[in-house]
Amino acid sequence: MAVGNGGAKKVVAPMEVSVEAGNAGDAAWMDDDGRPRRSGTFWTASAHIITAVIGSGVLSLAWAIAQLGWVAGPAVMLLFAAVIYYTSTLLAECYRTGDPATGKRNYTYMDAVRSNLGGPKVIFCGVIQYANLVGVAIGYTIASSISMRAIRRADCFHANGHADPCKSSSNPYMILFGLVQIVFSQIPDFDQIWWLSIVAAVMSFTYSGIGLSLGITQTICMSSELQTYPFLPSY
Repeated sequence: MAVGNGGAKKVVAPMEVSVEAGNAGDAAWMDDDGRPRRSGTFWTASAHIITAVIGSGVLSLAWAIAQLGWVAGPAVMLLFAAVIYYTSTLLAECYRTGDPATGKRNYTYMDAVRSNLGGPKVIFCGVIQYANLVGVAIGYTIASSISMRAIRRADCFHANGHADPCKSSSNPYMILFGLVQIVFSQIPDFDQIWWLSIVAAVMSFTYSGIGLSLGITQTICMSSELQTYPFLPSY
């Protein structure tokens, strides 16, 4: 590294972050890959796992299980639980290449595929990964616009009665959702905000609580109707 001092240049050795170089204070803040030391705990890891596994899809889980029945429904849930456990274990094993404690870290899915499989499989993984991201983004955009339009219609029904069709377009809500995403994407290191995972975990528990409450309410209502009208068909 060259440092100018008047007209002369002085060559200075690059800064090393290591105990051997006498930078023990800096080394305490760095991990073995030269990045800031990871400060995750059991609780933050649990929050990330809960956020990844439990999403808004849990709201329709009760309906899906009801369609499958008491035998196939729990069986399918156990099957997918086993798949999630296997893929999570496989992903954890692929985090480092070589030695599981000191090997090279793979920071992305494509890094893991490149280190373990290589070749055209890396391109295939990238295509699948980004296609999935595009699909998820489209799905959430549509779902959010439908939800906002449903809230708007509910308010309209309360104000004008059910005789009013309360028609509205979902396009403005899609545009609004997209604009919000663009704004959020400009926040630097947004994924490093520590409380973000806590908020996401709380939302996951909220989804689960809503689904559980609606399921219990529906069961109580159906039981009351069957007691009042015992000849009603069961659905």
